[in-house]
Amino acid sequence: QVQLVESGGGLVQSGGSLRLSCSGSQHMFGIYHAGWYRQAPGKQREMVATITSGDMADYADFAKGRFAISKTDDKNIMYLQMNSLKPDDTAVYFCNAYAIWDSSIGYWGQGTQVTVSS
Repeated sequence: QVQLVESGGGLVQSGGSLRLSCSGSQHMFGIYHAGWYRQAPGKQREMVATITSGDMADYADFAKGRFAISKTDDKNIMYLQMNSLKPDDTAVYFCNAYAIWDSSIGYWGQGTQVTVSS
């Protein structure tokens, strides 16, 4: 059973930084497309950033220039570096991965809370 485990959330002041981590199975992010999503209270879940198995990244407009998605060389861990955080970034952040050979095979982590104070 594949599990995704996020970590790195917390409370930070406006303008601060956090790095989220998502741990998957061995070499997972080399054969799964993956991404970070977030959900604020009362809002729908939205894409933050995605990265393909071949390391092509894409970002939501609000994340461009502030957030960076990456993976470790062994493809075991995916990161989301978040800089210049704003109160509007407050949300639960989830990592997601789906198989490159079958997009219906997908997994979600349990989420990690990010709270940005003004």
